[in-house]
Amino acid sequence: MIPPGSTIGIIGGGQLGRMLSVAAAQLGYKCHIFDPHEAPCAADVAAEFTRAAYDDRDALQRFADSVDVATYEFENLPVEPLKSLGEKLRPGTKSLEIAQDRAVEKQFIEGTGARVAPWRTIASLDDAHAAVADLGLPIVLKTRRYGYDGKGQAWIRSADQAEAAWNAIGQEPAIAEAGIDFFAEFSVVLARWADGRSAVWDSPENEHRDGILHKSTVPCGDRVGAQVAEAREAALGIAEALGHVGVLTVEFFASDLGPIVNEIAPRVHNSGHWTIEGSVTSQFEQHIRAICDLPPGVTGLMRGHAVMENLIGDEVDRWPELVQERGSHVHIYGKGEARPGRKMGHVTRVIR
Repeated sequence: MIPPGSTIGIIGGGQLGRMLSVAAAQLGYKCHIFDPHEAPCAADVAAEFTRAAYDDRDALQRFADSVDVATYEFENLPVEPLKSLGEKLRPGTKSLEIAQDRAVEKQFIEGTGARVAPWRTIASLDDAHAAVADLGLPIVLKTRRYGYDGKGQAWIRSADQAEAAWNAIGQEPAIAEAGIDFFAEFSVVLARWADGRSAVWDSPENEHRDGILHKSTVPCGDRVGAQVAEAREAALGIAEALGHVGVLTVEFFASDLGPIVNEIAPRVHNSGHWTIEGSVTSQFEQHIRAICDLPPGVTGLMRGHAVMENLIGDEVDRWPELVQERGSHVHIYGKGEARPGRKMGHVTRVIR
């Protein structure tokens, strides 16, 4: 076990790094943030901050020498430079490599036996037309790399939209994915330890708006709940195949065919924010426990159910009314400018 007083390195200085730092401090650890921005919000609550590019190998080596264990808060990172952290990095770079490329991710998930939507790789407009003929309509084009919160995606709902969709994603290497007839979205948030131990939370049912998570409700409804056991088994199989250490999130579509994996996130996740107040052990504390090889914390609900709502863009301006609301737990991330589509905070309500 890595003892309290040790330093945890966190690559990435956004809100997830901020919440990891708070959880680590409660357990007696210091955190060192590595981020290229001048004033990342995670640095506000960390003991140390290094400003450097994610591919600055010399800076990464100094960072590695200064920490006892390291982790990352998002997956769009250059993999090769991070390999210099060696076994100090938890989870390892394999989880990053798989999650960064949607085609590799789909192949990997299928290899674990989990169910995904029918899909094809796309490298040209001709490929897009072929996917329309092969998969039927509608389909969605998704760039293989760097897409999140609905970015890098374009729908093809009629054959004459193929060229416009291909142009909309910048003619980047992509996948085409068949549109799924699903009735809800939900996620499995789990933590895995290096020795194979694991812990799983109740699954939240997720509501998205414009491709961005709007609300997570725990526990999910009965119809979705009937698919959670199968989804958990699939998610744990993915974590095991990755050799993942720390929190892993697997997003699912609930369909008449059963749970279908949408994508994986090798980190703490927006749909797990409810666990800060809604669970005995939050996803952030559990991630620290896993990477430091501390015993797993209890993941049960504190009360009957919890609802987490994101504050997107200028919705953060509602904070005066939210902090007056009895029983609400308001988190403001300190990210500065409230741009459209930017996650500025969240509020959680834990209800008997």
